[in-house]
Order: sequence, then structure tokens, then C-alpha cells
Amino acid sequence: MKKNLMTVLAALMAVSLTACGGASANTTASTAAASETSAGAASSSAASSSDAANLTIWSPTDKESVENWWTEKIGEWNAANPDIQVTREAIDRSDSYAYDNKVATAVTSRSLPDIFFVDGPQVSYYAANGIIVPLDDYFTADDLKDFVPSTVAQCTYDGKIYAMSATESSVAFYYNKDMLREAGVDVDDLDSRTVDNPITWSEMRDIAEKCTTADHVGTHIIMDHGEGLPYALEPMYISNGKDYINDSGDTAEGYVNSDEAVKTSAFLAQLIADGYANIEPITDEFLNKACATMLGGSWDVSVLSENADFDWGVTYYPVSDATKKAVSPCGDWSAAISKDCKDTAAAGKFLQWLMNTDNVATYAAAIAKPATRNSSYETEAMAEYKNYPLSLMVEQLNNTASPRPRTPSYASFSTKYAEAMTNIFSAAASDHKVDEAYIKEQLDSVAADFTEDYNTYYAK
Repeated sequence: MKKNLMTVLAALMAVSLTACGGASANTTASTAAASETSAGAASSSAASSSDAANLTIWSPTDKESVENWWTEKIGEWNAANPDIQVTREAIDRSDSYAYDNKVATAVTSRSLPDIFFVDGPQVSYYAANGIIVPLDDYFTADDLKDFVPSTVAQCTYDGKIYAMSATESSVAFYYNKDMLREAGVDVDDLDSRTVDNPITWSEMRDIAEKCTTADHVGTHIIMDHGEGLPYALEPMYISNGKDYINDSGDTAEGYVNSDEAVKTSAFLAQLIADGYANIEPITDEFLNKACATMLGGSWDVSVLSENADFDWGVTYYPVSDATKKAVSPCGDWSAAISKDCKDTAAAGKFLQWLMNTDNVATYAAAIAKPATRNSSYETEAMAEYKNYPLSLMVEQLNNTASPRPRTPSYASFSTKYAEAMTNIFSAAASDHKVDEAYIKEQLDSVAADFTEDYNTYYAK
């Protein structure tokens, strides 16, 4: 039984607002005419013959540099391929739900574009419901070897490739060196850590305790109370022994509510109970020196490089003291071919070209995100990723990145998990203590909701 898209739309919207450094409402002023610009490139670059394949792409609007990239690249493709003409429609995201609403409406009316972009954790949902088609004919095994493993995993469902992404994201441990030195923390030690020797949870907590003062907290662990929670915190669960959901994506019972998961949640809640972290995410908390450390995204590197007036550093995502297993977040938007595409061969050929080494490199540079292809880092466009701290993000993507659970019930899970963790954190903040029995109760509810959703719509 496949789930009607409208019944899960609200949850999918929440997942699309992930903390992966996506397009901001602030970028839309420069992209009001983006759709017309991309369409214009298609019509002016080559005369389309009556028997040419005409493809349409949907993707969210983005900042000016990205919109300019799309215009240039579609013009380049159309000039070289008169038999396959491409038009892009950029969907305004000043209303964060506009893109998802448009996709949902198109699904129900069977009027999807040939290619559309989906957020990483949504790939499984669209694949399981037959909304997108496999891409295995267009990306060979050798092609896939060049993509970072996390991207291939994110875009795979039931053993088949259903999407492909040009960019990735990561999360690491940022620290204000000035604040840490003042608190007596060994900054040189943090600077010297490697991917094989990241800081542990106890070290993270010790730093947060030492750095918490009347003026600022020691750390920042909450990106937002939505998708930012499962996105940024999942590696802690995996590192401590249990992921949210099993590898086959059909069971949360014994995973998100396991003893290991309760202990992981308790560790995070204790940081809030002790006053070392704020429960409400504060905009630019680290940049504004309201916290001494943070779990921050790869996108924060450019923000801090341009705006920070203090000495800062980045090291690898913290690991569980019990296992020392290194894991880090990842994921970003991916391109997929829709079930309504009339010429999948033409769409596949275009995607092959769109995701080549040079295009991935220049797109990643334009949007200021890590590239998915390792060969792209050998190009001039991605030269800065050879150097710290961006090189650290690439190292994590190749060695420790783990995509969010690949399950068609992820959107439902994400919403329930975020609600449960917000309840857990709220209780810790108000009671100034952590109740593991209450944590287990909340996580049991998450597991039960997942089981109901999966068994209702996807269990065979």
C-alpha cells in the first residue's frame, strides 16, 4: 500500500527545512526572475526542432551566484545538444513550503517535471512510492566510485540509485580559541586531533563545563527544533551503538528506544540540565560569542571566515567514550527523474552531464558547499577545499559520514523524534535534571509511531 503524498506533505516539508545550508528566504530577492532566466537560456541558445526532446527541471531558488550558474550551464547544454533542450523552473522558497506544495500538487495531478530536486532523506519516500525512477543505467560503477560514499548511500533505495547530488554537507565541532584559552582548555590539543582521534563526549562536556560563564554557555547542540535535531545528532546515536532505525529501514523498535539511545539522549539532555547549552537555538550564537563551542555545519566556515572577530577552530565530530566510533552527519538535495518523464533516456543523458566533474565543482563553488565527486576537488573551482578547515569536512565525508535512515517512513520519524527530543530537552531545562525513564517513554512513542506508519503503508 503506497502512501498518498498529501498525507505526508507536512512532514516532508519539515524535512526539507533541514539544516544542511539550503536556500534561504533572503536569497529570493535576487532570483525573482530566475525561472524566466533559465527558460530564456533554453530558448535562445539553440533552435529547438519539432522532434527534439524538451526537458523541464524544477529546483528551489537560491542565491544569485547559483542562479547565474544554472543560466550559464543550461545555455551551454542547449547550444551543444539541439536534440535535447532543457528549461529550468526555479521555485521561490521565500515561503518555505512553496516548493514542496508544488511537487505534491504535481504528483496528484500527474504533471511532474522530467527532473526535480529532492532533499536527501526524502529519496527513499519518493522511490518507494514510485514517484521517481532508477538511474542505474546512467551512472556506472566507475562513476559511483568517484562520489563520496555517503552520497551514493543517500541516493540508494532497495539496491538501486534513484537520485544524484552535486553537493554534500557535514557537521563538526567548532570552538572559540580565545574563550577556551581563558578557561584553561588546551587548544593546541584540539588543533592536533585527527579523524582517527576525535574528541570524546566526556571531553566535549568537560570543555562545555569549563567554558560556561554568566555571559555565555559552553556549547551549542540544537540547530533547530525540526529536522536539525535528527540531522545533527544522529551520529551520536550510531557512535554509541544504535542508529535510529535498522539498516533495512523497517524497524525503529529496539533502535531509537534502545538502552544505547536512551543513554545518548540523556547525555545531550544533561548538557541542557546543567546549563551548559541553551534549549532555544539562538541565531548566530557562536558567531556572537554567546557560546564557546558548537556542533556547526560545513556552511558555517564561510560565515565565520567572513565575520568572526575572534580566533576559532574546527575539529572532528565528537565520539562516544564507550566505542570511539567516528561518525558524522551528511546529506543534501539531489536530482531525480520523475515517473512522468516521457523521455528518460534524454533526461538520463542530461543528468550524466550535469553531474560530471567540472559541473559538480563549479556548482559546489557557487553554492559554497562540499562537492560530491572527489575528482572535483582537483579542479581550480574547489581549490580552497584542499586547505583546513574545509579539508576537514571533505575528510569526514569520505571516512565517517553516515546518511540519515533510508526508509520511506523517514519524514514521519523525523517529526516525531524532533517532538520527543524537544520534550526531553524542555524537561531537562525546567527540572535541572535528567529522567531516563521519561526519555525512554518519549523514545518508545517515537518507535511506536514509526512502526504504525511503516506497517500501514510499506510492510509487505
